[in-house]
Amino acid sequence: MTTTPPWMADLEEQDLTFVKRFVLASGSLKEVAAQYGVSYPTVRLRLDRLIQKIRLSDTAEADPYVALVKRLAVDDKLDFDTAKILIGAYREIRKKEGGPKDGARV
Repeated sequence: MTTTPPWMADLEEQDLTFVKRFVLASGSLKEVAAQYGVSYPTVRLRLDRLIQKIRLSDTAEADPYVALVKRLAVDDKLDFDTAKILIGAYREIRKKEGGPKDGARV
């Protein structure tokens, strides 16, 4: 019985397709760019975002709200500055309420 690693289970279908194409292209971003019909910098940006998603998954944020806000920022559904403000405000509220300290930073 094979289990999917947590970092892989957290990826969306389009991310998994990208990983597959990247591996089959022997890691050639130039070849992947040609397959998608986009520029090299576009593929590089996509890879960088995928790396961020995997790192987020690996660090396994203790607080689900903070993890969600970080994922939204990585997915460009929320800008980075807004994510920092939301997380900062949330942590201040938690601190005042005496909630658990997760210690993670954006």
